[in-house]
Amino acid sequence: MNRGPRPVIALQSVSKIYGAGDTAVRAVDGVDLVVERGDYVAVMGASGSGKSTLMNIIGCLDLPSRGRYLLDGVDIRRLDEKRQALIRNRKIGFVFQSFNLIPRTSALSNVELPMAYAGVRPAERRQRALAALELVGLGTRAGHRPSQLSGGQQQRVAIARALVTNPVLLLADEPTGALDSSSTVGVLELFDDLNSAGRTLVVITHEEEVAERAKRVVRMRDGRVRSDLRVTGPLGPPPRRLAGAATTS
Repeated sequence: MNRGPRPVIALQSVSKIYGAGDTAVRAVDGVDLVVERGDYVAVMGASGSGKSTLMNIIGCLDLPSRGRYLLDGVDIRRLDEKRQALIRNRKIGFVFQSFNLIPRTSALSNVELPMAYAGVRPAERRQRALAALELVGLGTRAGHRPSQLSGGQQQRVAIARALVTNPVLLLADEPTGALDSSSTVGVLELFDDLNSAGRTLVVITHEEEVAERAKRVVRMRDGRVRSDLRVTGPLGPPPRRLAGAATTS
């Protein structure tokens, strides 16, 4: 029997507990969550809701205290630290609010960095990094340092860096929190295009403007999923060309 492709994310009764006894805090409490390939999920919640802890678990930055987490079919708790680091590098592309770019190196060098860690040869690193910058509309800015780029352009470089290893999951933490309104729109349109092209996205956010672009919105409170609503169909809108992404925001 054909069961179809395995989910990118499968959380089964996952909890994260800090402390013990009467002082124990359940930052995440019995969460079940499945994210299929090609989905676009926004995880929302106020400060202390558990969404950041959930992001750390999804991103293999922390392990659950209880429950099971399968990333692309791999049980994360069965891996040692070295193999967890390897799967983070190969299967997850991270996008952070603060961009996390190296200030004194070019956009190209920043995008090449994950491949350097993975042992990719220099010529191939350069080729793939240039292609990723072209994909996000910054092919002509490859030699620019972060200080020579706008906030929106810096976030596009960070997105290119996240994509260059061809991960199964793009995981973004408050990706527009440091951007002005114009740059925010540009980044969200890029996310739309990436998802339309088949990329799986999970965005952690407290902004309704960001969440409303997703296909599905998961709301958390007190460490639990309180609602999980699909906004649009799983196939989403028709694909748009990425090559025309703006370079000014």
